[in-house]
Amino acid sequence: MTLLVAVAAAWLLVALAPAFVRLTGRHAGWPLAAGMLAVLGLVLSAWNPQQVVRESVPWIPALDIALRLRLNGLALLFAVVVLAIGAVVLVYSTSYLRQPRSPGFYGLMTAFAAAMLSLVLADDLVVLFVAWELTTLCSYLLILRSGPAAKEPATRTLLVTAAGGLALLAAVVTLIARTGTTELTTVLAHPLWRENPGFATVVAVLVAIAAMTKSAQFPFHAWLPDAMVAPAPVSAYLHAAAMVKAGIFLLMLFAPAASAAAIWSPLLVGVGLWTALMGALFAVRRADMKELLAYSTVSQLGLLVAVIGVGTPTAMLAASAHVVAHALFKSAGFMGVGLVEKRTGARILTELRGSWGMLRWDAAILILAAVSMAGIPPMLGFISKELLLDSFLTAASPALSWTLAIVATAGAVLTVAYSLRLVLPLLPGRLGAARPGEHGPQARPWRDTRVMSIAVSVPAILGLALGVGAPLLDPVVRPAAAGAAGVDAASVSGIYLWHGVNAALLLSVTAIVLGTLVGLRLRGTPVPTAPQRWSGVLAVQYAQRGIIALGRRVGDLTRSDAPAANLVVPIVLIGAAAAALPAMWRGWPRYDEPFLVLDLLLLLLVAAGVIAVSVATRRLTAIISVGVAGFAVVLWFLVLGASDVAVTQLLVEILTVVVMVLVLRRMPRRLRPSRLRRRVLAVIAALAAGATATLAALVFTGHREISDVAAFFLREAKELTGGTNIVNTILVDFRALDTLGELVVLGIAAVSITALLEARRAVDRPVREGTSAALSDARANAVFLTTVGRIVAPVMVVGSAYALLRGHNDPGGGFIAALIGAAAIALIYLAAPSDEIPRIERSYLAIAGAGVVIAVGTGLLGLLDGSFLRPLHVDIGSLHVTTALVFDLGVYLAVFGVILAAINRLGLSPADAVRTDRSSERSVR
Repeated sequence: MTLLVAVAAAWLLVALAPAFVRLTGRHAGWPLAAGMLAVLGLVLSAWNPQQVVRESVPWIPALDIALRLRLNGLALLFAVVVLAIGAVVLVYSTSYLRQPRSPGFYGLMTAFAAAMLSLVLADDLVVLFVAWELTTLCSYLLILRSGPAAKEPATRTLLVTAAGGLALLAAVVTLIARTGTTELTTVLAHPLWRENPGFATVVAVLVAIAAMTKSAQFPFHAWLPDAMVAPAPVSAYLHAAAMVKAGIFLLMLFAPAASAAAIWSPLLVGVGLWTALMGALFAVRRADMKELLAYSTVSQLGLLVAVIGVGTPTAMLAASAHVVAHALFKSAGFMGVGLVEKRTGARILTELRGSWGMLRWDAAILILAAVSMAGIPPMLGFISKELLLDSFLTAASPALSWTLAIVATAGAVLTVAYSLRLVLPLLPGRLGAARPGEHGPQARPWRDTRVMSIAVSVPAILGLALGVGAPLLDPVVRPAAAGAAGVDAASVSGIYLWHGVNAALLLSVTAIVLGTLVGLRLRGTPVPTAPQRWSGVLAVQYAQRGIIALGRRVGDLTRSDAPAANLVVPIVLIGAAAAALPAMWRGWPRYDEPFLVLDLLLLLLVAAGVIAVSVATRRLTAIISVGVAGFAVVLWFLVLGASDVAVTQLLVEILTVVVMVLVLRRMPRRLRPSRLRRRVLAVIAALAAGATATLAALVFTGHREISDVAAFFLREAKELTGGTNIVNTILVDFRALDTLGELVVLGIAAVSITALLEARRAVDRPVREGTSAALSDARANAVFLTTVGRIVAPVMVVGSAYALLRGHNDPGGGFIAALIGAAAIALIYLAAPSDEIPRIERSYLAIAGAGVVIAVGTGLLGLLDGSFLRPLHVDIGSLHVTTALVFDLGVYLAVFGVILAAINRLGLSPADAVRTDRSSERSVR
């Protein structure tokens, strides 16, 4: 269980981060970095080069979802990058950060690392998707907290990467539906990839889109340079090891299976090379060091995507080596730029000329990182670049392979050019000297930067050491390449600094020479500062505005107080259903039960209530008529034997009438008369809806025996749950996850009701008071209700508790019990002669929230027996106790809280609502 312990330890660091910050301040990076290295040690200790390590803990067994983890060569490579670079960045942050920014920063950075580790180790599609979305959320929050100017870039980042998340979600759902499992290993080895080209193409495109949004490939590239508003540690981790590497990992993970789709290779190679050239062209024209590095990341990722598209073992070896090289020189680059900015107060190239005398060691380290980025020997970047070029040379036919290699070489030329442009102002001598009239940067007072210098030096020097000792990387990059290529590790060659004189070496030398000339030529070229008419950021902004406008248009369909406007969508859906129903007609359904006279009487009573609503001219009359129809339906349910449903419907009808009466106090007594044309259209629409509902009932009723699911519940409920009330066991045992989702919705509804009603203006429609003498004295008028309430309310409260306790075996349960308790509260509330007498001392929002928390806590207890929300059973003598009762208590509190919110807030007049102390909610005595 080493992998599970490693992932748990990574998330434990997230929980401990605030405590470390409180104890050590900005120096919390030290223990967190040590913890991250300890997690890396756990992962390395679990590694077995002879076989894939797999571990699993059930999560939702009924859906075949489990916390499955897998450690193969590919996962090991990315785990090492994520954790090692993360530790270095955390150490760097201890000197970089100012104190006020530390708490949230460290928590989010460790969460970022934990999410990435969960992603690369995931062997379950659901776990993979959850971890993928967590990386999106972490990156958004890290960018957002970077200052006021970061709001729009963070939003654009979220928009683009979340869109990719939707593509991945579609791919995950398709894979689960077609393969019947969530286990990633099984899915990737499924024969469907080869047997069904259409399936392979759809999933391959969806996966590619998801990965390209994360890895900033054209046309999704704009968010990455836009995100450079984040501080240097965030940029270093995001560009080198975390966010962008998630997309590369996904492509390498799916490459063996997705290569069965004909579109996979052309799509990745084409988009990757185009992005590499485009990013490099943008980079050579940047004057801001951080912006230059951001566009260089876009370019380098394009090369990685393209070589993954080639898909050969050599190509995957090149991709694996370049993942490591890029992580080293890009983390050193961004941290180095942050260090330079702290020491000089500048990061614009022209402002840094003549800074060698001030920076020296720091400048030398940044230059070393740039040398690796340029692909100059003996750096690791040179080896990976040569492997990249060799992969393109052996990609396909000679003509195509040379075309790809030349395009890649052009990108390499520009890489050398922008790398040289980055470091020219930092060089000693004439190359980096300030020009006449320039005074160079001024030293800024800052805390001791030695820790920052050491942190920057580690990846930069490693890039040199691993270039000279390249075979040291074989145990990491060869298994990763083999896994990504779908071959055995023995068939993947090793990496060396010297591969002999070959075409790839000649192309590398050509790129270095031409790139140096271009870089020197661009040294004095002014960078255009005029705003661009079109850019990737503008494209994202237009897309964002378009999506918001579209959402507003769609929302306008129902954003109206007029009921007719809100009926447009249901009417369209009903019409579509009605058009399909005749084709599904299978004859008249059979009825096993005789039609009773009582059924006819109840039907007539329902019809009478509906007709009375239709002709009513007063709102109160309409509500009473609706209540009559509702109570008739209650009786009908009772006659048909559905006592649980009948009791629930009865209580809902009572409370609905109470809420509607409270609302009516602010509305005119009479309904506004409608035109004849409107009434005719309403009658036609009502008849059409009724006919459709009748036809649907005839089509779907009485044509089959009891379903397998229903038979299972009837047969197994008692043995599996200990309860005999099938409805309740479904709600709190078999389908507890659905019920939990409904509880969350209820909690949100309580918050929404409170927020909306508290936001009312003090000047509102006045409460309409009658002129009857019987109502002139409110206290006298409430005597009857008050007297009855004092007797009945306690009985209802006891009955509420009784219904909760008996629900597992007899009609009752948390929902019905909460409705009974809420009805008791409503009785006391309505019996009060004024709004000020029934004081609410407890927060009903806290009650609803407690219900959700209790339900979730009960679900977590189920993990002790193997899965979330699995009920635990204990026999105490002859008494059978189950945690389903505690879950039902959560249902009770959530329902009770939302009803209290509605009654209490609607019962206040607007002026009273304004006067009410917002810090304490009102509660019934």
